[in-house]
Parts: sequence; C-alpha cells; structure tokens
Amino acid sequence: MSVNRLILGDNLEILKSMENESVDLIYLDPPFFSNRNYEVIWGDTGEIRSFQDRWAGGISHYIEWLKERVIEMHRVLKPTGSIFLHCDWHANAYIRVDILDKVFGEKNFINEIVWCYTAPANVKNRFPQKHDTIYFYAKSKDYFFSSDNVKIPYNQETVARTNRGAGGSGLKVKGDAEERHKNRLDKDGKVPEDYWIDIPRIQGNGNERIGYPTQKPEALLQRVIECASNEGDIILDPFMGGGTTIAVADRLNRQWIGIDQSPMAVKVTEFRLQKQTDLFTAPYTVQLYKYDYDTLRYKDAFEFESWIVQQFGGTGNVKQRGDFGLDGKMGDNTPIQVKRSDNVGRNVIDNFKSAVERYDKKLFEKNVKDKKPIGYIIAFSFGKGAVEEVARLKTKENRIIKLVTVEEIVPIAVKPVIGVHINELERDEADILSVDGTSAGNRKIEFIAVGQSPAGIEFYSWDFAFNKDKGFKPSVIIDKEGKQTLTLKAGAHSIAVKVVDNDGLENTEIVQLKINGVVEKM
Repeated sequence: MSVNRLILGDNLEILKSMENESVDLIYLDPPFFSNRNYEVIWGDTGEIRSFQDRWAGGISHYIEWLKERVIEMHRVLKPTGSIFLHCDWHANAYIRVDILDKVFGEKNFINEIVWCYTAPANVKNRFPQKHDTIYFYAKSKDYFFSSDNVKIPYNQETVARTNRGAGGSGLKVKGDAEERHKNRLDKDGKVPEDYWIDIPRIQGNGNERIGYPTQKPEALLQRVIECASNEGDIILDPFMGGGTTIAVADRLNRQWIGIDQSPMAVKVTEFRLQKQTDLFTAPYTVQLYKYDYDTLRYKDAFEFESWIVQQFGGTGNVKQRGDFGLDGKMGDNTPIQVKRSDNVGRNVIDNFKSAVERYDKKLFEKNVKDKKPIGYIIAFSFGKGAVEEVARLKTKENRIIKLVTVEEIVPIAVKPVIGVHINELERDEADILSVDGTSAGNRKIEFIAVGQSPAGIEFYSWDFAFNKDKGFKPSVIIDKEGKQTLTLKAGAHSIAVKVVDNDGLENTEIVQLKINGVVEKM
C-alpha cells in the first residue's frame, strides 16, 4: 500500500490488505466504551454502522471488536515499531489485559501514560474523572525511542528540589555553581514522566478547534510521534477522526496512512492538510467509495495516471521518459497505459501494441502463449474503432488487450451542486468607522451556502481569503449550517466555500466582491 493516503473504509479490511512489517508507528484513539450516542460524531452512515457493530453486545463484544483490529496492527508493525493506544476508564483495564498483553506480550509493555487535563465537572459524590490513558507497547525489544526529541524544560519547582540535593540530604549548590547548575537543567531539559500535565485539552475557542468534539491537541500527537519515529517513517492512524495525527505527522515530515469509516472524517482531514500545505508538502491521495467524473477527468494527468493505476492494483511508472509511453505495470510486470479521455480511438490500440512488444519481449511472448492479456488500457470510455480492433487482435492474432473503463475500477457519481446567497446586514457604526473616525466603507455581509446532492449534504467549509494560486485554505473547516457572517473592509474580496456530501464528494463556489461604499459582485 502506498503512503500519504487518506482511506475511507472499514479499518479491519484495509489493515488486512497491508503488508507485514510495513509501519513504524501506530497511534489509535478508538471510540471509547461509553455506550453514549455522542460517540456518533459525524452522523453519516459508515459511522453509525460501526457504532452499531460495537454495541451488538457488551464489553466482551467491544473487546473482541477492537482486538481483531489490534492483531492486524501488530502484524503490520515493523520489529522496531510501537503502538500508542488512547482510551479512558470505561475499558482501559480490559484493553490492557485482554488485548495488548495478549497480542503484544506483557514483556513488550513500555508505559502506561496518564494524560491529565482540567475541565468543569459538576460532581459531588466522587473525584472528577479528568484523565485519559495511553498505552505504549513495542513490537520487540529493539523498538525505537528518542528521549532527546521530547525533552521539556525543568520548571522552577523541579530545579529547586534538585538543588536541595539527592535523597533530601539538604545539600545545596552555592553561588556561581548553583547558577550554572540551574542553567544546565533548563538547557538540557528532562524527559516527561508518564503523567502528562503540561498539555491542556483544546478549549472551545482554541485556534486548533475544528468542531470535532473529541479532538486531541496537536501537542499530544507531536510528543508521541517525535518520541517514537524519525523523519520519513510511516505513521498509521486507523481511527482517523478529526485528523490530528495525520496533520501533525505531515507537518513533522513523516509519511502516513489514515483510515476512517466516515466520509466526513476523511474530508475534514483532507481540508486540514490543505490548510497547512505549501510548496514543500509531499503529495497525497484520498481514497473514497465514489468519485465524481469532473474531478477525475480534469485533474493533473500524471497524478491521475499514478492514482488510477494504484486503484487498479498496479504500480505507477515513476519515470516519464524512456518508458515506451506506458504508465504502470501489474504485479507480473504486464504493462498498463492510462488515457485521461473519452472515446479512445484505434490509434491508441496500435501504438500500445507496438510499445508492449518492445517493452518486455519475453513477457509479451509468454502472455501470448498463455492466452493472457499482453497489456491493459484504462480510459473513461472507448470508441467503436478501439473496441473492434481489440476484438480483431484477439481472434486473428491471439493478442489480448484488456480495455478497462475508470468506472469499472472506481464508482463514479455526480458531485453536489452549490449556490451562495449574499445579504448585507444592518451596519454597525463600530464596524464601518476607520481608526481616525471616518467611514472606511466596511460592510457586514451574511453568506448563505445551499448545497444539493442525492446522497445528502454533510457539511460546508470556507476560505475567506481564497487565492487561486495557493488553492483552498479553509478558514472554517466544519460548518454544518452553511452560514457565515463577515465584516469586510473596502476593496476586493474572494470568498470560496466547499460543500461536501455524504459520499465525500465536493464542489466549490467562489464569490468575488468589491466593497467601496456599496457591495458589488465581481
């Protein structure tokens, strides 16, 4: 399986398709065993089905549901790899004893990390439960761990306690020596203990918040990723959720694979990646259940070729020269050509047949002898001339060329439609006056996006400063209603809104406004 990939689907089936010992680090934050409807965060069909599967029985059923997935995670981990499983008090004891100790072995238990946080709690008959548990297990004794990557500063209390001497001896370091001692402690830092009190939960108005109720802070995932992997390593999150693991892994120059059964989770993660993408960001692919024709038909040709070859089960051609015009190959080296077009004609068949003969003569002759395809051509559709020539080659020359439409490989659907209504709201003097008290021509504008799709609309996402060259950089990632109000200064503005339906398909509308005393559409 290729990396830097967002995958929509059941993580058990996807894990089963992955190679042995191919991943360096796994972080998972599976749904907690709470039997609460708030577990259903996105509310789309895939997530609801998964919720129902987990609750077909009690705790034993939940543990078996999770265990069969952890077994596959153990298989795909490299010998130097490790797993961090995030859970809470509802099932942490069962998870450690019945899953992790049995699958990874008690000897490979490394840490029980307690992530402590504060939040309002209106309880009177017990202590408020304000911590999660993160179990850290290794695949083997040769696991990778870097303490230098995660050191934190000593706080003043720790420095003072250290200065009092080891074991409470009362010895103190005096004068310049004491100052040097403090400076060294602050410079070198310390490895965090197994209780983490320095990473707060995301607040309701925090900059990181995207509207995902159980979203974990990026600092938490950064510590996990930096302690247990190097740049270029492969990070897997099989319960992707709001996409924090993937966003942090990408920013830290790791490769990654993210899986979720919710189309919304996949799209939200994609938008988070778009927000932080720059010229140096590695490309990635998004694997959905369905794809819309326009997006596939008109995307970058080389990117499409590589992607569709992978979807077909082949390997893309990394070279673009000296390849006889071929775009990939199957596992047995049989060549593949991709045409990002409709009504492919006979000339393509003629050229492909010639290229295949020269590409690997021995393989070509073997496939002819075994009556197997000498090659595959993938396109959106094929013209009558191409179909007739393929039939002639098969009957007259015993040369089998397999014509495959894109829709035979991936389901194609109609993307949603979207329209945007604009309303100028009653002006507030505080909004329309400049610093010197004169009118700045500012306007308060209400934007109302309305999307339609046979699959149903999932959410909207907004870019308030859209730049075509930089691409979509969401200012608001999740908007369930499609309403936003902005106070815009005088000048030109470009506002982009995406609509995402329940299949994960999207469409974009761009609104260009000019404000100079009045509001004008450009």
